[in-house]
Amino acid sequence: MTYHLPAGKAPDGPYVVDVTPEKAGWGYSGLKVLQLPPGGSHTFETGDSEWIVLPLNGGCTVEATDDFGHDIFQLTGREGVFSGVTDFAYLPRDSRATVSSAEGGRFALTGARCSRRLPARYGPASSVPVELRGTGNSSRQVNNFGAAGVFECDKLIAVEVITPGGNWSSFPPHKHDEHRPGEESVLEEIYYFEFADHEGIPGLGYQRVSPSGHGRNTDVLAEVRGGDVVLIPDGWHGPSMAVPGHHMYYLNVMAGPEAERSWLICDHPDHAWVRGTWPDRPVDPRLPLYTAPSQ
Repeated sequence: MTYHLPAGKAPDGPYVVDVTPEKAGWGYSGLKVLQLPPGGSHTFETGDSEWIVLPLNGGCTVEATDDFGHDIFQLTGREGVFSGVTDFAYLPRDSRATVSSAEGGRFALTGARCSRRLPARYGPASSVPVELRGTGNSSRQVNNFGAAGVFECDKLIAVEVITPGGNWSSFPPHKHDEHRPGEESVLEEIYYFEFADHEGIPGLGYQRVSPSGHGRNTDVLAEVRGGDVVLIPDGWHGPSMAVPGHHMYYLNVMAGPEAERSWLICDHPDHAWVRGTWPDRPVDPRLPLYTAPSQ
């Protein structure tokens, strides 16, 4: 199994990235990145999965039709992932959806196989909690648009993470590949990366996943660039390292078999002590890169 999918290695039709549970070899998490030209549109069936349509750049109209009615959501979107929080749309399973864009753009479809059908909904950018985690060179910004406890889904958990150039995130390394009630939940995870360039020079970073002794004993050390994907079925994941001078963005998509939708993690015992150093250090002054807009 290949866990690092460089940009251009996982396309399918209109999708520049198309990761399904079948292609990943697991049961729940999925990600599609849709590239639309000006005036373009794309219609798809949600099937047995729930989806959040998240603009990466540009705005769009999202329509959802099923036996319960017809919904239309206008997404303002954003210039890019480093420019601001975006609004989004939730699409239920067993419906037909159309994404169209007058100006064109790139749109992430974060998905999870699920059993419950929830109503289609609009998520305003103003409702997205922007969280700062870590301090010093472990500082990062998390946009919790689809986090458990923030936005209701059946299985899907999705967040955005921005790591300033030169910083490490997803650290200390952590895992969520064992069912331990109240302590750790089983979640398959997808990382999708973008980077800020510098005077036209593209950025890059590095992603580590090390074996935990569970599942497939996933082992990855990848140089990642814009449009790359890393699949994490199990294992200690982190750090995610942004090279100096280039901010790193990654979109996390998670889902799993747990009855309760929650993000419960276990820190690597060799590095968990790092959290204890955070209160004595300031948060990176470059953060937050931006905050959610007012209502």
